[in-house]
Amino acid sequence: MNLAEANTEIIALINCDSNTKALFATYLLGGKTIMHFENGVELVNNWKKNKLPIVAVVSQSDVLSVNGISLFENLEKRQLLTTPFCLILPKEQLTEHKRKLALETGVAELFTTPLSAESVETRLNFLIAYWAKISKKQQHKTFAPYKTEFLKRAFDILFAGTALICLSPLFLIIYLWIKIESKGPAFYYALRVGTGYRVFKFYKFRSMFTDADKRLKDLKHLNQYASNTNDNISIADDDLDVRCYDCKAADISCRFPIYADKIEWCEKSYIENKSSKANSAFFKLKNDPRITKVGKFIRNTSIDELPQLWNVIIGDMSIVGNRPLPLYEAEKLTSDRYALRFLAPAGITGLWQVEKRGKGEMSEDERLMLDNKYAENHSFVNDIRLIMKTIPALFQSESV
Repeated sequence: MNLAEANTEIIALINCDSNTKALFATYLLGGKTIMHFENGVELVNNWKKNKLPIVAVVSQSDVLSVNGISLFENLEKRQLLTTPFCLILPKEQLTEHKRKLALETGVAELFTTPLSAESVETRLNFLIAYWAKISKKQQHKTFAPYKTEFLKRAFDILFAGTALICLSPLFLIIYLWIKIESKGPAFYYALRVGTGYRVFKFYKFRSMFTDADKRLKDLKHLNQYASNTNDNISIADDDLDVRCYDCKAADISCRFPIYADKIEWCEKSYIENKSSKANSAFFKLKNDPRITKVGKFIRNTSIDELPQLWNVIIGDMSIVGNRPLPLYEAEKLTSDRYALRFLAPAGITGLWQVEKRGKGEMSEDERLMLDNKYAENHSFVNDIRLIMKTIPALFQSESV
């Protein structure tokens, strides 16, 4: 193809074999032009000389080769790369070390052969769309930490304060019910990540017995998401350190730990479990025996969330916004395409809670799309609309 004739947006393929080139020619990628380059040098020379409108770079290369992260870093150094950079490599070559190194460096996606048309089309279109939106905003301004506008903050204080006063009898009833049914505090907090990746104490009514974590090892066989990979996970009696099979066999601490509140998990085990069952959490039980009777009631009715009104009063959250995430989830969402959701206020209710409550499970991409959609379009008027929709949504049963 004559470079001068490339009037559409371009997806640049680097060092790709004939099979990969043929597959990309059949993919639904929004009418974008597919251009092939033998190596990074050819790409850079043409990119600079012809000012090509490249929206994504896909290199078929090992992570550690010259067309892998070395090319990625070179493009960044030359200030050419404002688009997603993806790698294609054989599945057997993708070790845990290489995966972690690529993601930490900033590679947007790792595709493994044989390629899946659905996977490539979904992920690449998604990456291109959100990279474009973020880049456009960054051309006009540098992102600053989100600051709640006066009207929204005034409404939050008035709404949360009034709700706390009106609901105080209910708070007292739930408080006494929890204390009577089981030993321990009626309230608890967990660390959550909100606006601008700020960590804060997230308050809820306690819905489980206080020794819930210790019961995990006895209930592992009841896990709804149990699979063969789950057999490689063990829970230590002393500190609930969940280690993968390799680390346990070597009797060493996991090299890449991640954290969920006070629990340490092996990243390898987390990735394996997440891959084996899409949308799965670490541990989920049907009719979870760790949940108290009052806990089941307040979860299904969302009453356990009401103490977050105090989070609103002290400024950690807003009434409407994107839900704050546990630490182990937030640490996975630090690239540009994910960071958009953290530029919006953290909230008790939001877009995906209203649209999806009572409608079954939701994929991570779907939730991310809704979070990003809210971040792009949030306003005081839209917040009021979501609050009005939240009320009927509360009456839709949802066991969590």
